Amino acid sequence: MKVIVTGGAGFLGYHLGQRINELTEYKNSVFFDIAPFPPGEYHPEINTIYGDVRDPKQMDEIIAGSDVVIHCAAALPLWKKKDIFETNVDGMRNVCESCLKFNVDRLIFISSTAVYGVPDVHPIYEHHERVGVGPYGKSKILAEKICEEYRKKGLIISILRPKSFIGTARLGVFQILYDWVESGCRIPIIGNGKNRYQLFEVEDLVDAIFLVSKLPKDVINDTFNLGAKEFTTVEEDVGALCEYAKSGSKILRTPSWLIKPVLRFFEILNLSPLYKWIYGTADTDSFVSIEKAEKQLGWQPKYSNKQALIRSYQWYLDNKQNIQQGSGVTHRIAWKQGILKLFKKIL
Repeated sequence: MKVIVTGGAGFLGYHLGQRINELTEYKNSVFFDIAPFPPGEYHPEINTIYGDVRDPKQMDEIIAGSDVVIHCAAALPLWKKKDIFETNVDGMRNVCESCLKFNVDRLIFISSTAVYGVPDVHPIYEHHERVGVGPYGKSKILAEKICEEYRKKGLIISILRPKSFIGTARLGVFQILYDWVESGCRIPIIGNGKNRYQLFEVEDLVDAIFLVSKLPKDVINDTFNLGAKEFTTVEEDVGALCEYAKSGSKILRTPSWLIKPVLRFFEILNLSPLYKWIYGTADTDSFVSIEKAEKQLGWQPKYSNKQALIRSYQWYLDNKQNIQQGSGVTHRIAWKQGILKLFKKIL
């Protein structure tokens, strides 16, 4: 089985690379990305190459002869709007077209629960209305619609909608949390912390991807929510991380009506790495039903919110001396904190 992974140098791509031999032989996998692959992190038999999903000719060259394409490549919310739509929407069409042209057995698209926006009803089911927040959420909706268009043409496509996933090697905005916890700072949470916010361990996502890579086509040609099965409130989950760290960090509740406009102001001025999807949903319930994936795929997540946070935090402690700093273009580097550094000193 020949397997192609787009966005192979990213956080999810890295974890797929560590376990791709569970799906196929290393030599039968191709990982490509516009970002460089860190030396020594991937098995030497994996074919790691430069690739851009926005280039239709290159997609044809890479995808020809493949059996399974796992489409992880995406421009994150802090990218420029133009790049987000070109990568997430135009890139999706290029991948679908190449898969159809070369009779790929199945395409697995990693979408996002950002397609639901900020709904009032929970849990969220797959049939709920899609109302994306910002260019990223809207681009994911458009990408899903392209997938639905190509399903009608005969292409077998699994659309996976994971909650925010974390785990070993996950940095980005979570590294800011880990840095503050390690430093013993008070950890501000927007609102009273009584809301339930579902996270997701990346290893459970890899399990789901491998399942839909092998199950019968009539079972997987569908759309599935994915997330932790066990999660409590933001206050309890983040509190468990603080307790594990034993650094003196404690939860600090903050008023939503004040903090959200302030963070929006800092975002507009490009002074903060926190974008609207993060702070806009931080004080609301945010969780999806995973019942469909459990019943239809036989998939079961292994990790709770608390376990996922602690595993990710411990990896950060063990590897922080090698962590790179940068802007919010990937989850595999520590994002520059900007004005948040000032608040860290105050807290």
